Amino acid sequence: MAQYDVVVRGGTIVDGTQLPRFKGDVGIKDGLIAKIGRIPAGAGERELPAEGLVVAPGFVDLHTHYDAQIHWDPYCTISGWHGVTSVVLGNCGFGFAPCHPQDRERSLLMMTRNEQIPYDSMKEGMPWNWITFPEWLENLQRIPKGVNIVSFVPVSPLMVYVMGLEAAKSRPATKAEQKEMQRLLNEAMDAGALGFSVQRLGEHSLQADFDGTPMPTDCMADEDVLVLADVLRERGEGFIQITQAQGGDPVRSGDAVKSADRAFLETLAERSQRPVLHNVIAASDDRPEFHKSEIEWVRDCNDRGLRIIGQGACVRTWFSFTLDLWNLYDHSPAWNELTQGTREERLTRMADPARRGQLKEEEPMLASIGERTRPKNLTIVRVPDGSVDLGKYVGRKLSDIAEDEGKDPVDAMLDIAVAGNLDVEFRGGDATSTNPDMVAELMRDPFIVAGVSDGGAHVKFFTGGSYTTDLLTWLVRDTGKLTLEEAHFHLSYLPAQAAGFSDRGFLKEGAPADIVVYDLENLKRVPEWDYEIAHDFPADEWRRVQRAQGYRWVMVNGTITFEDDECTGATPGQLLLNRRIFSARESAAMAAG
Repeated sequence: MAQYDVVVRGGTIVDGTQLPRFKGDVGIKDGLIAKIGRIPAGAGERELPAEGLVVAPGFVDLHTHYDAQIHWDPYCTISGWHGVTSVVLGNCGFGFAPCHPQDRERSLLMMTRNEQIPYDSMKEGMPWNWITFPEWLENLQRIPKGVNIVSFVPVSPLMVYVMGLEAAKSRPATKAEQKEMQRLLNEAMDAGALGFSVQRLGEHSLQADFDGTPMPTDCMADEDVLVLADVLRERGEGFIQITQAQGGDPVRSGDAVKSADRAFLETLAERSQRPVLHNVIAASDDRPEFHKSEIEWVRDCNDRGLRIIGQGACVRTWFSFTLDLWNLYDHSPAWNELTQGTREERLTRMADPARRGQLKEEEPMLASIGERTRPKNLTIVRVPDGSVDLGKYVGRKLSDIAEDEGKDPVDAMLDIAVAGNLDVEFRGGDATSTNPDMVAELMRDPFIVAGVSDGGAHVKFFTGGSYTTDLLTWLVRDTGKLTLEEAHFHLSYLPAQAAGFSDRGFLKEGAPADIVVYDLENLKRVPEWDYEIAHDFPADEWRRVQRAQGYRWVMVNGTITFEDDECTGATPGQLLLNRRIFSARESAAMAAG
């Protein structure tokens, strides 16, 4: 009888802790790593030859929005294709629980704009069999999972559940409402929630509700957030994820604004006495000092005992969009209004010359997601079939078109979009820096986790879930700016520890066998510099994807989920429930029975 279920033999082991790599074998038994070292030949029921391959802990994706998609895609792709074995749901304060039955439709509509998840897919693919947050977790426990999942309590539905939508958007909570939200958070934590999440982007939110108004949490009173932090402090457990302007917004980057934003995060960390996961820190070619300032501030916070961890954007990706679907100009009131309503209503507004003045005046605000997404920096990559007159624009930047035609770039963009019935596709430059020195500086810092994939969200715009593969190929293999040890520390160990997965994110005897085995020399995104259009969502909805090539095996709790980049159909993923996150053997027992 074989001693191990699986032996990964002869690979280069990078354990995730930043200890030096070494060659060895990994023996897996009952979903756990039973042995690391030299294992006799024939000791495994199945042996995986890993000579020349890297053997590392599965990647931990802390920032996703797979709350709907997990119901029809057990592997949470595209993250699952790229070696991710554990994901966190319920980020930014957005999600589907708790929710009164009469509010379900409105809850779905919220997610159609702020996270751009297709309505028909959610409606068809997500069986709604919960009301409370504990019932939400029970639902997640029941469904097949190809990755491990854990969930924050999203504060937006929590506020609506207690206060009602109109009140949640227009006033602070009463004392009684605060106590009820505290009670429900305690109830959720008892059931196994990771903590809570919130987005606070103000009145002109970049990620707005479907009607263009802010999300409930965007203008949430400070004290309403802090009373939830009190719950975690009193329990001595849990984590907070917060998306808040932090001086990265060119329109809100004054010293006073930056100081106030940082002061609230420091107050939140002090009041909760728990880790605060701060979104988002990104290196920017246009503002090269921004990430340095953020790193210095996060380090100073930790020196003072405030546990603030930055979530760093590191993937080389871009936005491709049409004005029929685009929402990431919502920070500008004029552009927000322009992109509301039916296609016909949008066409009418965009063709109206009387609106153009205000749109041009607010055009600098569109740099809130990066200077390269402003109209003047966009390139036209596709026009509708049969659009002979528009074909001449394909491959050209709007700034060049505008100069040739004697127009402002905003006029050029809107004229072409209207002529193409809003089906003209624009592509922005890279959303974050492509300077490997700058991004490596961010990814090397011990207080910055890699990621912010936004997996499951904005599926018609970009593919941030490929960040794991891009980091390994770009910053490790191609430029040598990071070592394998540094990369896997930030892809697995640090995010796992930051979120409380204390027995995951590294390779250690007794730990769950979440493992990736890959060929670094041949690892790549497919396609590398483009997107594939996949019609693989319910209701025949489409999304943009980048697949992966070079992952020989991906294992979740000791079971192979992907072999040579092909899905095996196995669903060994587990729902990780708060305190039970800390026990590998209990997790294995839960999976077995």
